[in-house]
Amino acid sequence: MENAISGNSKYGTDTLEVISVADNFNRWMYETIKPHCKGEVLEIGSGIGNISQFFLNDGFNITLSDIEKSYFPRLKEKFGKYQNLKGMFRLDFSDNNLETNHPELIEKFDTIFALNVVEHIPDDEQALKNAFKMLRKGGKVIILVPAFQSLFNGFDEQLDHQRRYTRKLLTRLIENAGFEIVHKQYFNFIAIFGWYISGTIMRRKMIPNGQMKFYDTFVPLWKALDFFMQKIAGVSVVQVGYKQ
Repeated sequence: MENAISGNSKYGTDTLEVISVADNFNRWMYETIKPHCKGEVLEIGSGIGNISQFFLNDGFNITLSDIEKSYFPRLKEKFGKYQNLKGMFRLDFSDNNLETNHPELIEKFDTIFALNVVEHIPDDEQALKNAFKMLRKGGKVIILVPAFQSLFNGFDEQLDHQRRYTRKLLTRLIENAGFEIVHKQYFNFIAIFGWYISGTIMRRKMIPNGQMKFYDTFVPLWKALDFFMQKIAGVSVVQVGYKQ
């Protein structure tokens, strides 16, 4: 089950809407990455703001971005009153000419996070290199992506996923961009079963709304399970890279 899904498909937008009501899940994801965040923060793939709201409510100085402009009116309506919202703009995370197109972003941020975004990008290597360029020295990039290619199914296809990742593959991607890995874990172990049963066995193309609400009710239990499983397996993998 995923959160900040970037893409222009109807399935992507509909999935964001389904997940928007999963407050416990969204907070869990936020709390997982919060300890690694500081200073000026850039969110890649803000979508409809499912994670953005927690950063703003906790007082982080955050800039929102997405490749889809269609999300911006809703983001402005929801968050325009926050003084700690530092900006909002369209950004192609894998832009080959970032320095030319966005010189103002070079070494601007202390933290960049992309949750369920990189798997949509054909040139994921360029995306991580751009993150390195936009971070100041001592900054961190936080990446969360779907784990295990063996779980790739109809959900992934409808969400325009290019791939799923192993922990080793994600480590190599981040390190090749110039980062030092300072944290790695799996996330959301229990969702492996829901993803496989609904997407592979039942061949569904979207996360059912009722299934997401049921899952969200028991997030405290799933979090406790993850305490034991985060080094072993999860439906997602999270890694943090440090720019020296």
